[in-house]
Amino acid sequence: MKEKLIENKEQIREIIMYLIMGAATTVVNWGSYSLLALIMNTHAKIFGLDLDILVANVVSWIVAVIFAYVTNKIFVFRSYSWKAKLVLKEASMFVSARLATGFLEWFGVPALVAWGLDQSLFGIKGSVSKITVSIIVVLLNYVFSKLIIFKKKEPDKEEENAE
Repeated sequence: MKEKLIENKEQIREIIMYLIMGAATTVVNWGSYSLLALIMNTHAKIFGLDLDILVANVVSWIVAVIFAYVTNKIFVFRSYSWKAKLVLKEASMFVSARLATGFLEWFGVPALVAWGLDQSLFGIKGSVSKITVSIIVVLLNYVFSKLIIFKKKEPDKEEENAE
């Protein structure tokens, strides 16, 4: 019973920390996106998409992924080892998963803007599309992080009996 309670507390802590770090990552993402969207006013198009929106999305994504890896590793999933082999494995899986959702974010926002979901909030072009795609991306990122990247390994029965 006590073990179950401790396990539940840890799951609740993890979810709360994921939400906090996710909110912080979102602030980093949207903040860098907003800054770039405001200063980049090229009106250039590539494949019918606003180049400034595309660039702002990609750069803000890169900044957010770096921030998210470090904060998820340390504060959410408590993976404190910085051994090169482990960091390389975690970081490569983290970046791979974020690339999958990154493509959704990079091209989803400009596509939604091109398809008419181009409403602005606080003078930031494409904000409604950015919010819509961000919700989907956050959910997918949690699933990838929890179930694949930072998955806790269950101790083998032999190891438990040896203790």
